[in-house]
Amino acid sequence: MKRRLEPELMDTDEQALAYDRADFTESNSLFMRLLEEQNPGELIDKRALDLGCGPADIVIRFLRRYSKASCDALDGSASMLALAQAHIDALPGVAKRARLIQDQLPSQTLERNAYDLILSNSLLHHLHQPRVLWDTLRIAAKPGALVLIMDLMRPASAGWVAALVESYARNESEVLRRDFRNSLFAAFEPAEVSAQLEDAGLADQLEVGVVSDRHLAVWGRLH
Repeated sequence: MKRRLEPELMDTDEQALAYDRADFTESNSLFMRLLEEQNPGELIDKRALDLGCGPADIVIRFLRRYSKASCDALDGSASMLALAQAHIDALPGVAKRARLIQDQLPSQTLERNAYDLILSNSLLHHLHQPRVLWDTLRIAAKPGALVLIMDLMRPASAGWVAALVESYARNESEVLRRDFRNSLFAAFEPAEVSAQLEDAGLADQLEVGVVSDRHLAVWGRLH
């Protein structure tokens, strides 16, 4: 099935609220398990960067689990970041270690060679030119930085898209169901992501795997 682009930003208040209210416990817990499997240690005084942070659930989960780490979190949507700031401000122990950045990739704002970890959950499929994500890793990461990228995986058919929407968003708002459907059509297949890594010169550092019936992940350490 051919990829169908969707808007790069979920920038309306309606979309942000629908996304924030949706139950992503399963997928976000999977992300954190994948991170644990990379044996990152306790990350004392380490700096993380979350690309496409949305309302900051991964940021909060990460900073709660790794209490000595800090995290910069980037998103292009002001509506998403307003929700993220509210969630973070409600958690003083997290808030002092989190910094939100409104920007899009490619970013001129991010520090160069500054981050010990680069994380991203559900950003890749939004990008019309996915190379900007892989180039950002090279620019922002320290040598040896741990990378974990998780994203939706494009199904083989429109019927499979419909089945996934029904299975995982049956009880969600129509806004969320629409966006989930569009995102599945916009997502990449694992072979396409492998080709992206090859093109970016990262195939010897990062690997791609299928991690659920609707997700793929990319992980490894940068040289």
